[in-house]
Amino acid sequence: MLNFFKNFKNDELGAVTVDWVVLTAAVVGLGVAAYGSIKTGATTLTGNIGSYMSTIDPSK
Repeated sequence: MLNFFKNFKNDELGAVTVDWVVLTAAVVGLGVAAYGSIKTGATTLTGNIGSYMSTIDPSK
C-alpha cells in the first residue's frame, strides 16, 4: 500500500492536463474581457458616427 502512494505522488502524467485546462480557461477569460472592452468602444464609435452623419446636409 505504501508503494501505491509513492507511485501516485511521483506520477506526473495528469499534471500536464491540469496545466492545459488552466491555461485554456485563462485564454478564454482574457478573450471575454477583450470582447467586452471592444464592444463598448465599438458601440460608442457607432453612435458618434451616426450623430455626425445626421448633421450632414446631402444637398450640398
